[in-house]
Amino acid sequence: MLERKELLKTGKAKALYTTSDVSKLIMEYRDDTSAFDGKKIEQIAGKGTVNNRFNSFIMEHLSKEGVANHHIEVSAPNESIVMSLEMFPIECVVRNFAAGSICKRLGLEEASVMDPPIFEFFYKDDDLGDPLINDCHITSFGWANEKDIEEMKKMTLQTNDILVKLFDTADLILVDFKLEFGKFENKIYLGDEFTPDGCRVWDKETKKKLDKDRFRLGLGDVVESYQEIAHRLGVDLT
Repeated sequence: MLERKELLKTGKAKALYTTSDVSKLIMEYRDDTSAFDGKKIEQIAGKGTVNNRFNSFIMEHLSKEGVANHHIEVSAPNESIVMSLEMFPIECVVRNFAAGSICKRLGLEEASVMDPPIFEFFYKDDDLGDPLINDCHITSFGWANEKDIEEMKKMTLQTNDILVKLFDTADLILVDFKLEFGKFENKIYLGDEFTPDGCRVWDKETKKKLDKDRFRLGLGDVVESYQEIAHRLGVDLT
């Protein structure tokens, strides 16, 4: 049986623990919810469990479609066992529609279609506000090499193609999302999580926001909206 050992890393809504198997970690999803680089923080009961089940469903779907990722199995209502990756300090963002920071940055109207989808890199650093970066920053600072960069782009856009179709079948619009990647034995895997905390999802007909923008904008019903997305996609939350 896999034994939990020491706290390896804690973030705004998750924690990673080492285990008796050096190649595996336990990822714990907490009920903590944050926005604006940690400036707004609350606890929302049940969110950790919903996100754990949601992420498992998405990662298993991506694995079946050929996207290698770190997820191994759900081990508790709010915990999963994952591969121990050496993570890149980079966020990969895909935008299918304009929303959030890109609207402010480029003066775009929300819901403008991005065709083809826009891909962006961000440096993962809350203190700096996760600044926008490009390939030159990444190679110059040694965060990843050119081959790694191309693989992350390829896997991110592949993930977008797969999930846009999946969400569309549930009458949902996958507006945008962020991914993080890491290496294990010199192979790149999708890491971290894919939950409504890290993507924007709207109802196809009404454009109702069902993701963490409900928390950011004080719209309420955060967990209920996450549960609605999960229910439409067929995620088992029991």
